This record gives sequence, structure tokens and C-alpha cells, in this order.
Amino acid sequence: MNKIILTAAYLAPVEYYILMNSFRDVIIEKQDNYMKQTYRNRCIIIGSNGLQTLTVPVEKPKSDKCPTKDIRISEHGNWQHLHWNAIVSAYGSSPFFEYYADEFHPFYEKKPEFLFDFTEELRILLCSLLDISPRISYSEQYKTGLNPEERDLREMIHPKKDFYLNKFRPYRQVFENKYGFLPNPSIIDLLFNMGPESVLYLSFDCDSNCRIL
Repeated sequence: MNKIILTAAYLAPVEYYILMNSFRDVIIEKQDNYMKQTYRNRCIIIGSNGLQTLTVPVEKPKSDKCPTKDIRISEHGNWQHLHWNAIVSAYGSSPFFEYYADEFHPFYEKKPEFLFDFTEELRILLCSLLDISPRISYSEQYKTGLNPEERDLREMIHPKKDFYLNKFRPYRQVFENKYGFLPNPSIIDLLFNMGPESVLYLSFDCDSNCRIL
């Protein structure tokens, strides 16, 4: 298979970017009905107290069937400030935080309107910093009836499901002396800890290490 379909995600987990680096073409779904408690609006970082979930607040849609592309970010609360402080606290002492911090900080100063646009801007930045170049396209309508060349992973990468990828090689983490190696956090954990070597970590053999759907 040469093509995968993924949902949009906020600072997605490492396996999301492994898949982006492993398949030639990636379709990002934007016409799906928005679902709560997914990576669409949350990420997991590793802080001094262990795993920590950061959630982007969204406005309640007018109906239960609202496309992800139309979900608006709520202005309630100062979530940008809270997220950035959490990221600084978790990764301020990591080897490459200072090198990349200025690239991310502006995302936590502006007032984004739509969740999909915000998360996609971050994904584009991350692909650039990771030095990976997937061919990205976006669904024009909700994709059904996939052809044999497409693998549907829209709901496989989920915070309440086991990791889609079977194995994760350990890499150095800020709090590994306290918690040991914690696999598959947000991609920023890998980037801030491994820097330019992150792309080597993302070179994952999906044929032998991905579960069969």
C-alpha cells in the first residue's frame, strides 16, 4: 500500500509521523464528523509528573454532525498560555528546546479561529523541522469505498486505543530517570530530545512492525 488516510491531529503522537514518513501519499480527512476525546484537539507530553494531556478547547457545534474543518476554537480561558507554559516546563531542559522554541512560540500568541487550520499549520511546521516530505492531500468529501492502494487509519491512532505500531525504540527523554522510557508521546517530545536525529527515528519498517488491519 502506498497511501494512508489520517485524521487531523494536534501535535500528534510519534507514530503519526512515523506513518507520514513511511508512506508516499497521505490523505488528511477534513470532512469527517468531529469526535471528542481524540487527537484532533489534544496531545500528550511528558512532564515532571508523568504523562500530561493538553487539550485545545473548542466551541460546541450546532449539531452532532459537524465536519472537523468547521470546528472553531473556543476563546474561553487562556489555553495558549497554559499550553506553552506546560511545554516549557516539560522540555525547557531538553537538548534542542532552545533551538526550536522560537518556531513554536508564535502559535501560542495568536488567536486561531478554526481547529483544523491551527493543527495543520503546526503539522506543516513539524514536517519541515523533521525533514520529512509526505505528499499531502485533503479529502473533498468523506472518503468511503477505499481502493486497494489506500489504508484507512483514521480511527486507529487514538488516545484510548493501544498504539497502532507494535514497537518503539527507546530514545533519551527528559524524565526517563524518573519514569523510564514512555513510548509514543507527542512528536515534540522526540523533536526536542533528538533534534535533527529525529528523522532517523522515524525511519520505521512499517511492513514488519505495523499491525495488520
